[in-house]
Amino acid sequence: MRPNVSTVSVVLMVLITTLLVAPATSQVTPEITKHFGMCDASAAVAVGPTMFVVANDEDNVLRVYRRDKSGELTHTLDLTSFLKPDMEHPEADIEGATRIGERVYWITSHGTNKNGEPRPSRHRLFATEVNIAGDQVTITPTGRPYKGLVKDLAKTPALKDYKLGDAAKRPPEQVKKPNQVAGLNIEGLSATPQGALLIAFRNPIPNGKALLVPLENPKEVIEKKGQAATLGKPILLSLGGRGIRSIEYFEAWGKYLIVAGPPNDTGDFTLYQWSGASSEVPEPIPEVTFQGLHPEALIMYPGERTKIQILSDDGEVQVEGRDCKHKKVEPAKKSFRSVWVTP
Repeated sequence: MRPNVSTVSVVLMVLITTLLVAPATSQVTPEITKHFGMCDASAAVAVGPTMFVVANDEDNVLRVYRRDKSGELTHTLDLTSFLKPDMEHPEADIEGATRIGERVYWITSHGTNKNGEPRPSRHRLFATEVNIAGDQVTITPTGRPYKGLVKDLAKTPALKDYKLGDAAKRPPEQVKKPNQVAGLNIEGLSATPQGALLIAFRNPIPNGKALLVPLENPKEVIEKKGQAATLGKPILLSLGGRGIRSIEYFEAWGKYLIVAGPPNDTGDFTLYQWSGASSEVPEPIPEVTFQGLHPEALIMYPGERTKIQILSDDGEVQVEGRDCKHKKVEPAKKSFRSVWVTP
């Protein structure tokens, strides 16, 4: 029996709804780009209109990729000698990045390992300079890595209620319970229009709200020996009980975009837009979903006014029966995914 017109219409609508991740006004593009050579995309910024530089939280190497092409990296920079980590546990755990002019600021998690054991190598705020000549990208460390941020967080009067010094001694995914301090885990970093930085926390989530701490003198902290961080009044955001995985100011909109997720590995991710005013509640963009992805970094490109790129941390994606990040997985078989979002 030939289906009638209404039946065909219903079937077509179901197919369209299934294929699209979100409505046409706001969607994650179904096309996924794979980038090879690493798995754990944790922080990234644009370098020019066609490339991005990304950190991998499993090593201390920055890698440059073309934004729309599946394939190998085009440039690398090993930061180990610059960061001077503890060589018994050298992983810096780079988690956030943002760009001001030709300078990129990077921040590590500032937490312990998963068992609550100290990891001094993860206490770093540092910067690199980017130079682009055609398809050639040069990344150069600049200034000095700053190691005193946890002390600054602990002694700042406006932050004392959050006990961030104690939190930095707890497992980073430990959530607050009665008589128990939550862990500390920094995962986001954003420049502000005024040239300051916003440090964004995945954990703790005080009273169910995500924590942002302004850093008002990033240039001086990086460039002047002995210069401590000047930290501003904390900002608490209602993100449905989630912490912040990535945040960036979207100049085309005059707003911040925030990828919010759970403090541990249990929960979902949501994209928010926020005016930047501490008194205003961020608005979720429910049409954008991240099914099958583990979003850890969002990228704004110069001149791009309608879409952003989201990178997925694919360290636990299975490759030949092992986690992608497993040391026995060949580098050529390691990869992470990126998708485009039109909010």
